[in-house]
Amino acid sequence: MTQEFLQTDSAEPKRDAHWIFVGRDGIRAGWSAVIFIAVFVVLTLIVAIPAVSLMHLHVDRGAPQPARAVLLQEAMQALLVLLATLIMSRIEKRPIASYGYAGKAKFIRFISGLFWGFTAISLLVGALWRSHLLAFDGSPLAGAVAWRYALEWAVVFIFVGIFEESLLRGYLQYTLTRGIGFWWAALILSTSFGMIHGTNPGESPVGLFSAAAIGLIFCLSLWYTGSLWWAIGFHAAWDWGETYFYGTSDSGMVAQGHLFSEHPTGTLLWTGGATGPEGSLLVIPVILVLALAMWLWWGRRTISPFRKQPPAVTEAKNFG
Repeated sequence: MTQEFLQTDSAEPKRDAHWIFVGRDGIRAGWSAVIFIAVFVVLTLIVAIPAVSLMHLHVDRGAPQPARAVLLQEAMQALLVLLATLIMSRIEKRPIASYGYAGKAKFIRFISGLFWGFTAISLLVGALWRSHLLAFDGSPLAGAVAWRYALEWAVVFIFVGIFEESLLRGYLQYTLTRGIGFWWAALILSTSFGMIHGTNPGESPVGLFSAAAIGLIFCLSLWYTGSLWWAIGFHAAWDWGETYFYGTSDSGMVAQGHLFSEHPTGTLLWTGGATGPEGSLLVIPVILVLALAMWLWWGRRTISPFRKQPPAVTEAKNFG
């Protein structure tokens, strides 16, 4: 395991403190990750927070969320994380596409992710319904209003997918892979993904575990495909199906304007309660089936681009 943050390169002269910050592949992975987080935080402080205040986008997190307010917030976050990634790509002299946006068949992977994301959440909701752990109460929407909300929430969750995948499986995953290896980076970032969900109202221990486990599923898709496009599509469709189409809670969040209405009927561990289907123990077999299906489809036919080094490590070595 390479320890870029701590170790030196024996071929590098140790004339000053330069080697602490710069290695053979440029700025050492740990420092790069710190700089990226700092850039994103600064951009959030100087752009997102004032914009939210000026546009009066504050909403009660315990109440149903309006699509347009969430759309503006998520679009802003997605653009800021992409801007932070662009800034780091200029500092490190790498193309921005290196951080998960390259790869073959990007559109096909995105569409495939959409299909499997909606299929997976449908299997989970269907299992809850057939097990009498969830009951539907009909549809509060019809006609043009239903289509309008469907489109609004679809755009919202595409931005959610771009933001969360770019933040936790884009630049940081590629960069930490340089320092500690792909799967250690995936474990740390997926655990962080689960912990971040702890700030959501109505979250549960099972919901936090499933968020981290689904994060690992997204990392598995990155391992096999070398890009984020499948994960972005899956993430968007899973959330859209859960929040808009079936009208369940999504990690404790309830949407204003959803196609169906439902309520859980049973014990918290099996229904998910206020967390939604992600908080049900039934999510675990769904995740395992996803991992198996990915191995059967990709694992036996592809060689991961991360087996030797992250695809992002292609730049010259003369930094500073």
